[in-house]
Amino acid sequence: MTIDFEKASFKDFEDIAGIDPFGRASLFNDYSIYKRGRNQMNYRQLATSGCGPEITLKIPGIPINRFISLVSNDYLGFTQHPEVKAAAIAAIEKYGSGVGASPAIGGHMDFHEALEEKIAGFFQRESAIIYTTGYTSNSATLQCLLRKSDLAILDQAVHASVYEGCQLTNVKSFPHNNLQALERILAAAQTKYRTRMVIVDGVYSQDGDMAPLKEIVELCKRYGAYSVVDDAHGTGVIGKTGRGVIELDNLFQEVDLITGTFSKTFAHIGGYVVAKPELINFLKFQSRQHLFSASSTPAAACILKAIELIDQEPFWMDQLREKTAYLRKGLQSLGLNTGISQSAIIPVKIGDMSRNAEVCRLLLEAGVYANQINYPAVSRKDARIRMSVMATHSYDQLDDVLNAWEWVITKSKIVNFE
Repeated sequence: MTIDFEKASFKDFEDIAGIDPFGRASLFNDYSIYKRGRNQMNYRQLATSGCGPEITLKIPGIPINRFISLVSNDYLGFTQHPEVKAAAIAAIEKYGSGVGASPAIGGHMDFHEALEEKIAGFFQRESAIIYTTGYTSNSATLQCLLRKSDLAILDQAVHASVYEGCQLTNVKSFPHNNLQALERILAAAQTKYRTRMVIVDGVYSQDGDMAPLKEIVELCKRYGAYSVVDDAHGTGVIGKTGRGVIELDNLFQEVDLITGTFSKTFAHIGGYVVAKPELINFLKFQSRQHLFSASSTPAAACILKAIELIDQEPFWMDQLREKTAYLRKGLQSLGLNTGISQSAIIPVKIGDMSRNAEVCRLLLEAGVYANQINYPAVSRKDARIRMSVMATHSYDQLDDVLNAWEWVITKSKIVNFE
């Protein structure tokens, strides 16, 4: 089997006819060596410090070790907030380092209960269930709710966890944010499936744009479908009080399931689903990954403080919005294509995968740590550098980022990436 390593992506190694898993692993190892030899394997960089606007890394071939970080989804900087860290330490002192059991048989502590109540109240609802990861909150919930007689209708740009969660059911997808295509699917599916469930992100992780949620919810109601919104990247970032895309049109009681993660603005790890009490109770005893996985560690109690800080210290959201606008405007002034972002996620679209890897490496040489995003996360011709702004970035750091991009443009002899 021959694979053109120059044009290949990770996806090309998922399933190769006639080659068993060990053979695919060997072939992928050769591909990794090839890419590292060309400085194009800019993943799994070894960090020696925590989340923050700057980070220390050990990268072979690059003499500097301190970088401006644009890879963290800790948008408000709460992983380093003194009160959040103090809450985690206090919970570990009280409960220890782990809970030792799954929720149904000994692992459900009072801080878990408080966290479920807190996140439900945050979205003006009664009930919630928590999972150990945000990924699982989507995959486990959808696997539990949707089966052979049902239909999942997905925006093509939804997170990978949603696609995984829909493996046990029928799936139709519509072009990103295309309401006409969504309505056609809903109209055609009205009498063909037991359940129709439309699943979208609030803020999309690659382009940083938002779902037209009000219109999507209206279509769901018109055609008798349920609505699910994963607003992992919108919570704490979008809306007057940081309740996300749902807040923009006061859709708290209109969306059927709200899913999200604690690993971004809430400064820890874990996921949640907010819905009607009956559905949440069903998930607590029927969602296998919740029922058979050990519960969140006591350090998760720090999420309670992070949720409170959204309301207690709203200036962090103001700073994030101002600094995001500053960086976006600066990038555009350099002739860079930042797409249609409406959030703290700013892509710079490069197009070609190999060129994208080259740009990522040049940014590292200039002291900027950003993510190269290639196929299959985006289409083959839509490779980009993705940057996430934090409220705790200084304007000096953002100016250094813009200076680095200016140097990259000169170094690459490219004025405008298209």
